[in-house]
Amino acid sequence: MNLVWTLFWFIVAVGLLVTVHEFGHYFVARRLGFKVLRFSVGFGKPLLKWVGGADRVEYVVAAIPLGGYVKLLDEREGPVPPQELARSFTRRPPWQRIAVLLAGPAFNILFAVLVLAGIFWVNGIDEMRPRIGDVTVDSIAARSGLRFGDEIQSVDGRAVAGWRDVVLGLLDAVSSRNEIVLGVRDRAGATRTLHLGLPDAEQRRHLTEPTELLRGLGFEFWQPPVAPIVGPVERGGPAARAGLVPGDRIVAIDGVRMNDFKEIADYVHARPDRSINLEYVRAGVTHTVAVQVAGDDVNGKRIGFIHVSPQRISDPSLIVHTQFTPLAALARGTTESWSLTVFQARLFWRMVMGKVSLKNLSGPLSIAKYAGESAEAGTSSFLATLVILSLSLGFLNLLPIPILDGGQIVFQLAEWLKGSPLSERTQVFGQQVGIALLIVLMGVALYNDIARQFS
Repeated sequence: MNLVWTLFWFIVAVGLLVTVHEFGHYFVARRLGFKVLRFSVGFGKPLLKWVGGADRVEYVVAAIPLGGYVKLLDEREGPVPPQELARSFTRRPPWQRIAVLLAGPAFNILFAVLVLAGIFWVNGIDEMRPRIGDVTVDSIAARSGLRFGDEIQSVDGRAVAGWRDVVLGLLDAVSSRNEIVLGVRDRAGATRTLHLGLPDAEQRRHLTEPTELLRGLGFEFWQPPVAPIVGPVERGGPAARAGLVPGDRIVAIDGVRMNDFKEIADYVHARPDRSINLEYVRAGVTHTVAVQVAGDDVNGKRIGFIHVSPQRISDPSLIVHTQFTPLAALARGTTESWSLTVFQARLFWRMVMGKVSLKNLSGPLSIAKYAGESAEAGTSSFLATLVILSLSLGFLNLLPIPILDGGQIVFQLAEWLKGSPLSERTQVFGQQVGIALLIVLMGVALYNDIARQFS
């Protein structure tokens, strides 16, 4: 992945989502009569600045595009003309202050709803049926009776439609209880109920680590053999530099015959940072080209990549496709956004309680990587990443940490109930605690980033 490309899309993603967040504060503040002094996209030295409206609001585009802010009239920050006091933040009713603070996270969630609705309306939803492939001998799954060819129909009584539903359901289960109940249907059509026992708390926490869930339970989802035909090719990647394009059929690598795409992936993964001779057919003509395999550290192991994907699976027996009207897409987008936000909150609380691994926290390095990879994969993939990041940003800002919107809302609620502002000493102490908590969270996330890169 090109570093400049990754950094560019990281800036685009963060800049867009922070702007949406701050616009929420700005929009509601203006509608409720607060005086807005400045709306800045970015921090630092202004690159562009103009003044508009009867309130002479400063609109700024600043040099550091990794944030933004809305500055409201506030007598705590300096003298306020008597005629303007009624529009100062501290003089507005508590419910209005809370509404302004809630607006930022709310706009992030609304943004996610609208983007998801657009994706569902245009593309619909493709879900891979959760059929079971290989089951590891003497694993948790094997001991429960799960077998090759079974199709999971429910997790703890909740119906599932595809891989994603199963993974989320399993993650929810292993982080909260010591048994998972699966409803499955075998290849003959008979249904049965399985019980996966997870009595050890440390084992359950380990299963919540990234990439450990299915491997730890001991099964894989089944996929049909995929033809060794090149699909999307990452721009600037090893395959692209060697001249491969979508539609090329790879027939051999280093003289070894390739029968399906899994064989290609296995061969390449085992040869990081090495050159391979790849033989492919294009328009009936066979070509041979040398490809320098890239290497990346994945869970402590060096893995090779040439950055190509297979052609999309189109077997209707494996894929459930759902198409939506605009209204149905909006309803599904709303439901999905709410479900994901609640799921985030549930897992975060369990992380605080020690039931979910802290390794799930991601910092700027991981976010940048996801943004770059999703942009390379296409518009829909990048938009889906924006949805996840926007929901995460909205949820994070609702946490009751004083320096965040959620903490400020707690202060406003306390003042509302108390009938007078909290003491300056209390507010300063709260801010200090909030900064300390954020530093801890950011430190853990950054440590995870570095560990993923250099483990």
